Amino acid sequence: MTTASASANSASGHPAVTPPSPKVPEVRPDRASRVVTSDDPHEVSQEDMMEAVRTILLGVGEDPDREGLLKTPKRVAEAMRFLTSGYDQSLEDLVNGAIFDEGHNEMVLVRDITAFSLCEHHMLPFMGRVHVAYIPTQKVVGLSKLARIVEMYSRRLQVQERLTRQIAEAVQEILDPQGVAVVMEATHMCMVMRGVQKPGSWTVTSAMLGAFQEDQRTRDEFLSLIRHQPAFMA
Repeated sequence: MTTASASANSASGHPAVTPPSPKVPEVRPDRASRVVTSDDPHEVSQEDMMEAVRTILLGVGEDPDREGLLKTPKRVAEAMRFLTSGYDQSLEDLVNGAIFDEGHNEMVLVRDITAFSLCEHHMLPFMGRVHVAYIPTQKVVGLSKLARIVEMYSRRLQVQERLTRQIAEAVQEILDPQGVAVVMEATHMCMVMRGVQKPGSWTVTSAMLGAFQEDQRTRDEFLSLIRHQPAFMA
């Protein structure tokens, strides 16, 4: 809009229209990989984590200086570093170029991938199985990489719904296939050990992209395959 036209609008009683600012995509820290540097202001030392565990032990009425608990702060700090090591991994480094042009265009399914993660609400474990399928557009990825993708995103503080979606989006990103399907079945210790205390309950989540979302027959084939119990030769 020129200055003359803006002045004319003001004179006529109509306010000048300001064009909207471009929308900046929201950064989701829970979806990003973290690269740790020595001067990272958010980096916490092993000693800081150990001191936090000591505080928790005192808070529950324990004596962190008794024999059985002397090394507990160190063990817990090391365990938490391992269980959340997915923050220090990136999808690019994990795949490491293991994508191959095989001319294949039929469904690829890796089922029953064991997964363990920590619920971000209570930091209690949830665990179960993940089934990952995709329909290639010529290119395939090394089968072990699908399991490693599940592992990377599982080793972060999670909710099951987001974890399922992250796995599907990661496969979509590296392969740009015709479609991706992920189903996760898990039991949550925050429901078993506390709260409603319902052992034996399972939560099932799914993420369907592309052909799996658009084609009922493709989706049904995938769901049938993950229900089928494979028979192994002795």
